[in-house]
Amino acid sequence: MTEPLLAINDLRVAFATPHGLVRAVDGVSLDVRPGECLGVVGESGSGKSVTFAAVMGLIRPPGRIESGSIRFDGRELVGLDRVDYRSLRGRDIAMTLQDALTSLNPALTVGTQITEVLLAHAEDLPSGRHARHREARARAIEMMHLVGIPAAEHRLGDYPHQFSGGMRQRMMIAIALSCRPRLLIADEPTTALDVTIQAQVLELIAGIRATLGMSVALITHDLGVVAEYCDRVAVLYAGQIVESGPTASVIGAPRHPYTAGLLASVPMLSNLDRRIRPIDGQVPGLVDLPPGCRFLPRCPHAAPVCVSTIAMRALEHDRAVRCVR
Repeated sequence: MTEPLLAINDLRVAFATPHGLVRAVDGVSLDVRPGECLGVVGESGSGKSVTFAAVMGLIRPPGRIESGSIRFDGRELVGLDRVDYRSLRGRDIAMTLQDALTSLNPALTVGTQITEVLLAHAEDLPSGRHARHREARARAIEMMHLVGIPAAEHRLGDYPHQFSGGMRQRMMIAIALSCRPRLLIADEPTTALDVTIQAQVLELIAGIRATLGMSVALITHDLGVVAEYCDRVAVLYAGQIVESGPTASVIGAPRHPYTAGLLASVPMLSNLDRRIRPIDGQVPGLVDLPPGCRFLPRCPHAAPVCVSTIAMRALEHDRAVRCVR
């Protein structure tokens, strides 16, 4: 099996709050292999974004990484100093955030925001200030064309509010891809976009992944997106992975009740008469978690043994599940 490009092992991230310590990520282990797309699925608050914020070195007080390992291409990232992280971000690992309008700086033109990434990693740019800026501008235009922004040469001087929601999302992707990273973390890249634009953005990421040969970690709520674009999937619930494996086998035959519940709540155009079955109850508060299985209060198959600590166990065909059944 190919060595993973990104390997997260038993990661725990906690935040101090007035109500107590919140472990937003509690023992997460996953990997992203070279050239693959990993889907990361779960309800809001399940720990998806916090896991990958830790990968990017973005956890700051009151949050902290309590324990665990994050290795990128064999290099340990936990404990890496800020200077080394700055050389890594953007060049080798890039991340697109959920809301492009609030993530882009409203006071700077989009041209400034994409060229600053290129200039920060200017190892392969020409020497001399003017030559570097000229080459960075040319590459910015190239990336904007790559993500489908028309008249890129004329739009470099525009501000984020002058772009539509879909174009802002494309601009975020252009900034993330400007240095040809080996791993793209796409955090809800289609949030607040209409269905047509969602499809365009996802096709864009898939096309660039194929062109550049990069790996993608796609964070999403949408199992339909995962089924269409991801090679493998990891399902998170209340800070823990509850199921993982190849996308087709996990979606075709889920082995955890939470995964089955997510699938049962998705409308199917192929069977409009099928009744949608939502998952009963609410996600537990991370300050006051139930004993044993965290899905226990909502699980239709709960048994007395579920109050004990349940670890992930390996199944056949590269699958794993956190369930005694």
